Amino acid sequence: MKKFKIIVLGMVVLLGCNNSNTNTEQDTTIQVKQNPIDSSSVPAFEKTLSLQGINYKVLASGEGSIQQLTIVPSGLAGNNDSIKVEVDPVINAEIEDLDADGFPELLIYTQSAGSGSYGAVLGYSPNKGKSISPIYFPDINDNKKLSNGYSGHDEFAIVENSLVRRFKLYNDKDPNSKPSGKYRQIEYQLVNGEASKKFVVKRFQ
Repeated sequence: MKKFKIIVLGMVVLLGCNNSNTNTEQDTTIQVKQNPIDSSSVPAFEKTLSLQGINYKVLASGEGSIQQLTIVPSGLAGNNDSIKVEVDPVINAEIEDLDADGFPELLIYTQSAGSGSYGAVLGYSPNKGKSISPIYFPDINDNKKLSNGYSGHDEFAIVENSLVRRFKLYNDKDPNSKPSGKYRQIEYQLVNGEASKKFVVKRFQ
């Protein structure tokens, strides 16, 4: 009987140790659990551009069809306040002194959500290096020659001192996502307007 009691007592001790180890493992699992990353805090687009002593930090946030765009200039002699606007999703940004006046322009390219992917340009120019103001960019639909066959899917790029826009033309029976025509290329030149600078069509093909 004494031997039996000793064996039973040993089993109880072993079970108690196993339960203690199990609880320890569970507590450790809880401690190493991490919180998921908040994707809303990560910018959808971020780029810093610098030229001729002037800097532009471009930030776009939001995952939907509309983004919140923030432009933070620095190096201006006067107003370096941030600019905040709502825009279509931002796809790229470039900097260049397009009119060779010693102060670089900022161009931001956007593309609408959906199968059309209509492009647009937001331009900003320094006023003799003191502050920045918007540049007027013409609506392509206001020009019948340029808009004939147009239905989005634009590509933009600065080539030397000009802004170049390129897109494929649509034929009558083309679906919205698959244009089958040739490419049209439009070259815009930056000029002084009455109130601010603006882009005008220099040539197209």
